[in-house]
Amino acid sequence: MSDHQRIHPVDLEAQTKPTAPLVPRGSSRSDKHEPLAYPPFRQYPPSQLRPPKRRRGNCCCRCICWSICTIILLIILIAATLAALYFIFDPKLPKYSVDRFQITEFQVDSNNVANATFDVTVTAENPNKGIGIYYEDGSKLSVLYSDYNLAQGTLPVFYQGHKNTTVLTVVMKGGAQIGGQVMNSFQQQQQTGSIPLDFKGDVPVRVKLGGWKLWKVTSRVRCNLIVDSLTVSDQIKIKSSSCKFSLKL
Repeated sequence: MSDHQRIHPVDLEAQTKPTAPLVPRGSSRSDKHEPLAYPPFRQYPPSQLRPPKRRRGNCCCRCICWSICTIILLIILIAATLAALYFIFDPKLPKYSVDRFQITEFQVDSNNVANATFDVTVTAENPNKGIGIYYEDGSKLSVLYSDYNLAQGTLPVFYQGHKNTTVLTVVMKGGAQIGGQVMNSFQQQQQTGSIPLDFKGDVPVRVKLGGWKLWKVTSRVRCNLIVDSLTVSDQIKIKSSSCKFSLKL
C-alpha cells in the first residue's frame, strides 16, 4: 500500500452532535445582535369579519313574557276594582211588573186582521242605594198573542233615582193578521176567560254609580200574562203575571 493512500479515522459522535441554536429561547435577537424578521401580519377584509349573531329567540321570549305579565296585571287590577265597587254599592237588579191592562180598542175584521189599542201600566223599581238608572231613547215595547204582534209602544225618557219606584202608563197600538186556527183558539180562550199574552220590552239604559255614568246597555224585560178577556172594557183582570229581567251588553 502506497504512502499516499492513508485512512484517517472519523469521529461519528462529533458529526452527529447537535449544534446550539442560533437564537436562544425567549430572545428576539440572534447571536449577531440583529433583530429577527417576523412574517407580516395578514389583515383580512371587513367582509370576512362576521359579527356575532344576535339571539333573536331570547328577545322574542322576553317580549312575550312581559306582555303576558302586563295582561295578567291588568286583569288583576280590573277584578280588584270591580270587587271594590261591588262591595261599596252592593248592586241589585231592578224589578219590573205589569200591573194594569186596559183595552180601548180591539176589533177583528173579516180577514182576521186584529187592530188593538192597549193602555199598559208598568211598574219599575230600583232597589239600589247608590245606583241610578237613566232610561234613554230607543225603547221598544210589544204585546203578543201566540207570537202575533198585536201592539207596539215606547217608554218615555227619564231618570230613576236611588231607592225609587216609578209607575208608567204606556199607550200601545198596532195590528196583525191572525191565522184561522189561531183565531179559533182565541175565541175558545175568550169564552173560558183565560187568554195568554206576552209582554216584551227592550230598553236602552245607562247605570250611574255615584258620580260615574257608565256605558249604555239594553235592559230586556219578558212578562208572561194571562188575562180574562180581550174586549173593550174599563177593567181587564190580570189573572197571573211573571216577569224576567236580563241585560244585553
